[in-house]
Amino acid sequence: MASPATPSSDQSLEPPPSTTPLRVVVLGGGPCGLYAARRLVGQPGVHVTLIEKEAIPGGLATSHRRGANFYDLGTHMLHEFDKEICDDVLAIMGDESFPVDLNAKIRWAGSFYRYPLQFSDMLKGIPPWTLGKCVAGLLIAQTRQKLFPRVPKNAEEALQQLYGDMLYRFFFKDFTHRYWGFPTTEMSATFITSKMPRLTAVDMIKKILAKFGIKDSVKAVDSALLEETLHYAKTGAEAMPRRLARFITDHGGTVHLNSPLTALDRGPDGRVTAVRFRDNATGAEHRVEADHVINTVPLKYLLDALSGVPASVREAAGHLRYKPITIHGLLINKPKCLDALYIYYRERLFHRIGEPKNAGLAVDPPDHTVLIVETTCEIGDEKWNATPAVREKIIADLEAEAICNRDQIVEWHVLHAETGYPVFRLGFEPHHETVKEFLKSIPNLQTTGRQGGFCYPNMHSAMRMGATAADTVLKAHQLAATA
Repeated sequence: MASPATPSSDQSLEPPPSTTPLRVVVLGGGPCGLYAARRLVGQPGVHVTLIEKEAIPGGLATSHRRGANFYDLGTHMLHEFDKEICDDVLAIMGDESFPVDLNAKIRWAGSFYRYPLQFSDMLKGIPPWTLGKCVAGLLIAQTRQKLFPRVPKNAEEALQQLYGDMLYRFFFKDFTHRYWGFPTTEMSATFITSKMPRLTAVDMIKKILAKFGIKDSVKAVDSALLEETLHYAKTGAEAMPRRLARFITDHGGTVHLNSPLTALDRGPDGRVTAVRFRDNATGAEHRVEADHVINTVPLKYLLDALSGVPASVREAAGHLRYKPITIHGLLINKPKCLDALYIYYRERLFHRIGEPKNAGLAVDPPDHTVLIVETTCEIGDEKWNATPAVREKIIADLEAEAICNRDQIVEWHVLHAETGYPVFRLGFEPHHETVKEFLKSIPNLQTTGRQGGFCYPNMHSAMRMGATAADTVLKAHQLAATA
């Protein structure tokens, strides 16, 4: 594999040599922050410092070693959608990465179907009378919206406009409520346009309706492809962020792990002049001077570290919540549990289970396997604390699905992510705008990525956002150097 080089989409961004280095501090070592630093590192006249609060890089897209094995913090593999970034990352990973064919399923209507759900699966999975009512409801909803268009006031109305009331109730209503902990009537319609994948199985019906001029007015996110190649490693999701962090340091950058952000110093003009953080290993406080800051950590952490934040902005930030997740990493005394890389479940305590061994994860002992059991929760609730009652429910669901039995569970590890997903609760948009407008007033600060942008990019899109932020810094530096 070719050795990595700076992505070539905009070679003109390379600034001229300067005796005064540009000091860029990247906050957060998830995919977005790592790729922003990767884009900047090695550029003439630029010094990059990346600060990450966890002991390992990767954010949500990593894995943690427990005992002899690695447990992914969810299902994370590199996609090929962004060819430039994919090729660059694969070159950095070298022989640690290998291709994996997508094999995802959904447990639905008493059977297993391909994910994303296909039209033929709908024909097999829905009783004919119910299917007829679903199609009729879709036709009515699409026709009504064409004749009497209106903006949906919440996620329920957006889903009903997209799929009709019957399909909405059949596929989304109960599961979405259980997943997020509140009904779709309390969820912003923005969630549908930025997070909820299209129901691929309905696309064929919609194509027929489109021929008669009946088209969607609400746009959902494109679904995952039915067939695609992913990239993984024997040590799981941790390999990619680890190799990216090593690339950054090998090319002159600095990476501080296990170092939570404590403060951002600002000058009289409001610009950030330095970043302060604590080294958890030693307890020492450090200060790094900054000419520009790229933030990818959750907005609440950024605002807590900033001085001079108006009370109205802090009040608005209090309305921006993140949905925590709890991952149960299980070592199972069984060679294989699932006939897929991962499976979605609609009626269990867990919403998805992955078996990374099926993607090539090395497991010790080799005749065992690892399961990644994902649940949403709230900090401090039973699922977050993995109480005995929750564990018993998970075991009961695993046994009911014939995945494994309790006697086959050798190790049980619990992992947490406090800020798993931004929560698009009804009415969050004006609060988000208030926070964004204040942060835009700080001229040398950008905030981006899933957490910093309070949005829903997938992993390769988050890395593209990091690249874009880095390019913005380089363009500004180039203009300043030639002025």
